[in-house]
Amino acid sequence: MDNNADVIYRMLVQSVMDYAITMLKPDGTVASWNPGGQRTLGYTADEIIGRSVILLYSEEDRRRGLPQRGLDLAATAGQYETEGWRYRKDGSAFWAHEVINPMRSDAGQLVGYAQIIRDCTRQQEHQRKEREQEARFRLLVEGVTDYAIYMLDHDAT
Repeated sequence: MDNNADVIYRMLVQSVMDYAITMLKPDGTVASWNPGGQRTLGYTADEIIGRSVILLYSEEDRRRGLPQRGLDLAATAGQYETEGWRYRKDGSAFWAHEVINPMRSDAGQLVGYAQIIRDCTRQQEHQRKEREQEARFRLLVEGVTDYAIYMLDHDAT
């Protein structure tokens, strides 16, 4: 990229506030952090750069090796995409959609990863409520034995 393209790219990444956009070193150490990362996860760039990405995962996920497995899968498959609980600096949990892509040199050597994390807690909560309503409706319908219940579409067919 020429210098102008570099500046435009940096401006783009820095202006995204709804997504944490990070670059990780091959070992999972945070190398860059956008303002969306601070908004989503609570860490300033100075607090997180140089630290391991495992800070964002639960103790259980760490024991299971999930952070490293995600990096390994991204390196071998070309991308790793998942959803799960991630943790903010203050310890609060949120439901995250995470994508990790390997970054390679022109010679094909792994030089790091691009990671994007989005807080999807509201969507997850909405889906959970829909599943609960559907389950309650199913219980109600299945519990009716003395009457016939019909469902009609908008054309009454």
